[in-house]
Amino acid sequence: MNKYSTTNSTYLQNCAVQYKTDLTENILPFWLQNGVDKINGGYYTCLDQSGKLMDSTKSVWFQGRFAYVLANAYNSIEKNQAWLEASKSGIDFIEKHCIDTDGRFFFEVTANGTPLRKRRYLFSECFAAIAMAEYSTASGDASYAQKALDLFNLVLKYKNTPALSEAKYLPSLEAKGHSICMILINTASVIRRAIKDEVLSNQIDLSIAEIKKDFMHSEFKAVLETVGPNGEFIDSCMGRTINPGHAIETAWFILEEAKAKNWDKSLVEMGTQILDWSWDWGWDKQYGGIINFMDCKNFPSQDYAQDMKFWWPQTEAIIATLYAYQATGDEKYLAMHKQINDYTYAHFPDSENGEWFGYLHRDGTVAQPAKGNLFKGPFHIPRMLIKCHTLCNEITTK
Repeated sequence: MNKYSTTNSTYLQNCAVQYKTDLTENILPFWLQNGVDKINGGYYTCLDQSGKLMDSTKSVWFQGRFAYVLANAYNSIEKNQAWLEASKSGIDFIEKHCIDTDGRFFFEVTANGTPLRKRRYLFSECFAAIAMAEYSTASGDASYAQKALDLFNLVLKYKNTPALSEAKYLPSLEAKGHSICMILINTASVIRRAIKDEVLSNQIDLSIAEIKKDFMHSEFKAVLETVGPNGEFIDSCMGRTINPGHAIETAWFILEEAKAKNWDKSLVEMGTQILDWSWDWGWDKQYGGIINFMDCKNFPSQDYAQDMKFWWPQTEAIIATLYAYQATGDEKYLAMHKQINDYTYAHFPDSENGEWFGYLHRDGTVAQPAKGNLFKGPFHIPRMLIKCHTLCNEITTK
């Protein structure tokens, strides 16, 4: 086990070049050319295979997500002024059009910002917060870091006061989901790089403790997506659901926090445990790639897309395996990284039109060729490319 071997260093150096090239010559140019609304500001994401606009409805998620990616690329890859200006366009659109009178965010708006839909979930707010924090670092304008922190506190207020939001289920079903718990780790981590406040590290610690206590179920060797209020197992199709990609994403959030704490041993063990479990559930031994859903008792999953290969679980696995290798030096994680990286680059990139396909059948054939919609857009792929370019360079130059 030698992370500094010539073979490993050459592989990682080649990966670093691959990721930067894909980001700067493919992914970002595709979205800057086709997705930026030069009239109203903000971004479109509903694009067909070639980048043609299919629907001008704007995902509020992606106003924050792409604004974050652009600022993160500016901070991590190169000081490209066009990226910074495009990031500001998304943040300006958010502040002008996407916030309701109660401080909560809309979910969908029209091209010019007319609200169309609002949901109970707090993800739009989280993505806007990381965009503002990252933009603050890129621009040097500390006011955006404060806005990010204020927004984070608003998220916590709504999360911790259930009466403020419509309940997902009737009182006969008491349950909580993995999503908000895990997203707060990454949201707080990004904001903390721009502004210091104890609420950020406190929430990271609380979320990690909650995942360990309530969502990690050793009897199934799995992270469950939905559990009872105190982590109780709910023996239903919903309660038995494993989302391997989502759990793998959680694994690298935890490993990133371990790194921030000088490779805290307990967090490294927790993050790699989640990765190991989730890889065993998610890796398709017949066709390769990470599938969408499994049932922890091996009943058929009720989700119609259960065995498809979506773009984002693959990108999260590419990040997580590389983080696990950096954290442990264990070559099994580098082998897993090569396995998922090779699969992903063999199936998802569109060599003819640029960018990546998002939705594959289990056998790797394209299910539908659109490059974006309200849920797929410039986030998981460019975030992976930026993060992994950085990790590869860190590992090979340490």
